[in-house]
Amino acid sequence: MVKLTNLFSGTLCLFSLSLMLSCGVSKSLHDRPDITSYDQTLPQREELNDSVFSVADNFLTKNVAGQWELYVSGDPYHRGLVMGSLTQELLQYQEDAFFGKVETLVPSKFKQYFLRKFLAWYNRKMYRHIPEEYKAEIYGLSKYAGDEYDNIAPAYMRGLYLHGAHDIGHALQDLALVGCSSFAAWGDRTEDGSLIIGRNFDFYAGDDFSKNKIIAFVNPTDGYKFMSVTWAGMIGITSGMNVQGLTVTINAGKSDIPWSAKTPISIVTREILQYASNIEEAIAIAKKRSVFVSESIFIGSASDNRAILIETSPDNFGVFEVPNSNQLICTNHFQSEAYSDDKHNAKHIVESHSLYRYERLEELLGEQPVVTPQIAADILRNTKGLENSAIGYGNEKALNQLLAHHAVIFKPAQGLVWVSSNPYQLGDFVAYDLNKVFAQAPNDSSKTSLQDVSLLIEKDPFIYTEAYQRYQEYRLLSSEVAKAIEEKEEVSPEILEQLKASNPDFWEAYYLRGQYYQQNGNIEEAIKAYEEALTKEVTTLTDKENIEKQLKKLKRK
Repeated sequence: MVKLTNLFSGTLCLFSLSLMLSCGVSKSLHDRPDITSYDQTLPQREELNDSVFSVADNFLTKNVAGQWELYVSGDPYHRGLVMGSLTQELLQYQEDAFFGKVETLVPSKFKQYFLRKFLAWYNRKMYRHIPEEYKAEIYGLSKYAGDEYDNIAPAYMRGLYLHGAHDIGHALQDLALVGCSSFAAWGDRTEDGSLIIGRNFDFYAGDDFSKNKIIAFVNPTDGYKFMSVTWAGMIGITSGMNVQGLTVTINAGKSDIPWSAKTPISIVTREILQYASNIEEAIAIAKKRSVFVSESIFIGSASDNRAILIETSPDNFGVFEVPNSNQLICTNHFQSEAYSDDKHNAKHIVESHSLYRYERLEELLGEQPVVTPQIAADILRNTKGLENSAIGYGNEKALNQLLAHHAVIFKPAQGLVWVSSNPYQLGDFVAYDLNKVFAQAPNDSSKTSLQDVSLLIEKDPFIYTEAYQRYQEYRLLSSEVAKAIEEKEEVSPEILEQLKASNPDFWEAYYLRGQYYQQNGNIEEAIKAYEEALTKEVTTLTDKENIEKQLKKLKRK
């Protein structure tokens, strides 16, 4: 998952270098798309009530599950203007959620100055690698961003930077990758033989960032109509499907720290979704774009009735197919022949939780004779470890890490998609039929929800359990104890006991206790806590080795 604290600590390490290598920054800062051929009419937004807004045939509405639904059409620049007008409050909310956290983590005005310089330097080449169509759309959107964060970058530049947040986040953190899990089944692995896809998008930038998800339905002047799960200000694709039955999702891979941004992966996938109708066309689009991090692009195709992986990185490109199987699994390591000798990928398989989640998906899919949308939802919501072991809630080795921004299920041949609602992927999976949506939306004067209520997948009963309530308690307690450790403050013995009791199977609960006791000189209790942590399913090899290192140090004392 992406933790912004680690992201910005990595960023700060590159500040001085960025100032010395500022060549070429000025041109990028002044680049603007040519919008002369587009409709520049400013939208006139109508507020029907506090959760329904419209601009001509375009609208934004909130469904009963608390998700925002957006329908927008037109040329690139006008689409951006309309989206900005309709989502203006949400756009400023997302900026607060993301850039506000930046100011919390980097409160010093002096360091904020360096951050601004770093972002300008790091993204100095991005404008060359984003198609003009998408720059125009982002430019239109940026007209509705606030000015509160102009000290970080002007609105348009912030819009570009946010499209690389996924890439920059997992690249600068090195090992702390986005922990997404995806799978597909078709043929004899589904009840009707047609393709079905499930995915968790475990991008975490704070609870506030995930509150106002948008399910966008876009009718562009060029290319295919499509839907995506997104947030205000984001035109790139993390999860989406077009009316041709082509689906796109992304899974982060292991990367070197890149020295400049190129094409954000979400822009590559946007181009695929908008302009590809089958696997061959998707591969052709991906090949022509230069990316700056490693990524698996999970492609599902109704016309091919199968799924494949496009594995792309700054210096390599591979395609992974399963010719003798009707099932495809993807976590966060590469599988194609092109990466068979890749040292970063090999190291990542050993050190991270990617292989564990891959094996867990194999296990869960193997338990089912066929996959249905309900079964797909059950798999995406699973919090257990291998062989259904209890590994603690919030463990990144679980498919459901209880932090997902969203989960989606696709049935491409039927044009059906299910999107999870909060919390995480535990709320209702709301269903949409793309064929009906694009027929209904432009002519719907009431601007009502576009969902198909007959296909709803209901909430996970887990959210009504005591275990779930204890996990929410653990999240608060773990933050409190982590803050106390960082600021060298004291916490009561009762808090430390509650921490363990609220999530007794999770190694981190014991590790935090060990850190606290060690810092406060209670060597005996620290050793005990670390030894208990090692009896649990520790998330990564790096975490485990760190605990063993601390134990060795304490026992010498």
